[in-house]
This record gives sequence, C-alpha cells and structure tokens, in this order.
Amino acid sequence: MEKLDNVVWHCLQETHKEFALAYGPLLCYHPDYCPFGAFTGSPEVAEYVDQYASLVSDFYIVGQPPRLSEKLELKNELVCLQMLTEKSITTTIEEEIVMLNGKYEKELFDLVTLVQPGFIKTKTSSLGNYYGIFKNDQLVAVTGERMQMHGFTEISAVVTHPAHTGKGYAKQLLAYTTNRILEQNKIPFLHVNEKNTGAIQLYLSSGFATRRKMSFWNVAGR
Repeated sequence: MEKLDNVVWHCLQETHKEFALAYGPLLCYHPDYCPFGAFTGSPEVAEYVDQYASLVSDFYIVGQPPRLSEKLELKNELVCLQMLTEKSITTTIEEEIVMLNGKYEKELFDLVTLVQPGFIKTKTSSLGNYYGIFKNDQLVAVTGERMQMHGFTEISAVVTHPAHTGKGYAKQLLAYTTNRILEQNKIPFLHVNEKNTGAIQLYLSSGFATRRKMSFWNVAGR
C-alpha cells in the first residue's frame, strides 16, 4: 500500500513506464496523456520541473511540494482524498455500458472537458479502459482507468453530463469499473477533491474508504 504514497512515481516506474518522461529524480507523464509528475527525495527539483514546464504550461506535481524556480509559480494546492476498496460493488446494472476505447475517444474527451476542464488530455484514454452510457446516441456518463501500477489501478473521470445527473449512471459505471479491476486481481483506488461532498458520499456508499489525503500542486509559468 505504501506505493500509493507516491502514486505517480510508482505508476511511471511500473505499468505506465512507456508514458514516462524522466528528469533526474522527477518522473512525469508525457503531457499528451496526463499533466502529472512526482519526485523522490529532496524537493530541490527546480531545474527538473523547468524542463518539464518547457513542454506544458500548466500541470500538477503530486505528493510533496517541489521547490520552484523564478520561471514558475505555485497556483494552487488541490487537496484530494485518496480512497480505495478491496470488495466488489453489488449494484444492479440497468443501463448498457459501452467500451469507449477505439471508437468514442472524442465523445469522451468532450464530455469530461465539459464537466472537469483540464483533467483529460487528447491521449488520456490510452492509459486504461474507459466506459460510458449513451442516451439517444449522446454520451451522457463515463468512468475509466487512468494511473496504473503493479497491483493497483486508479478510477478516474467519474463524470455525468449536467442534464443527466441523478439517474444512477455514475453509481452503475463506478460499480462496473471497480469490479472489472478487482477481477484482474488489482485494487481500485481514486482521488476526489476533499470539497466534493456529493462524489465522496457516492464512493463511501459504494464501499470505498479514505486512505489518506493527497496534494496535487498546480504549477504554471509566471
């Protein structure tokens, strides 16, 4: 479980090694996939963060905060709850759940960008499986897999179109995705803004428990 304390680092050391950009002690996802980085050891990583910043203007260092050069500034600390479960979710799946990979990447990108702008990139769907629910040929709800390491897979993009909330779509997709991960003998985990009480209640009621708080340090150029 301790690998989850430096989740980005270990994902890029293991399952997602092919997506990693290495700058000394700093490992970052290629920005086309995910704007996240992390480091081990001393926070004196300003020169390495500058190198990553030459590729992407706005990104997150996950875990402990880095020391930054004069070229960059810390815009915000997004504090999330890191939650996980080791038990399957028993929920009636009433809707048809569709695999989005390979056919519906644009629809996925557009829906997540509408609800959570900035948290999905053009190639994020390459990191794992994404699932959705359609109504009248419109994608109205999604959930998928993002960061992965040996033994663990992150659930991400639990998103419902604002015109289709309150219908149980998120709960069904969460259950479906969670159970698929458990079937692979991996533990599903997720990160949720500590202020997002509605989502936290959904996860708690589905059997997820809070493991710790995790800071996502938003870094950008001055």
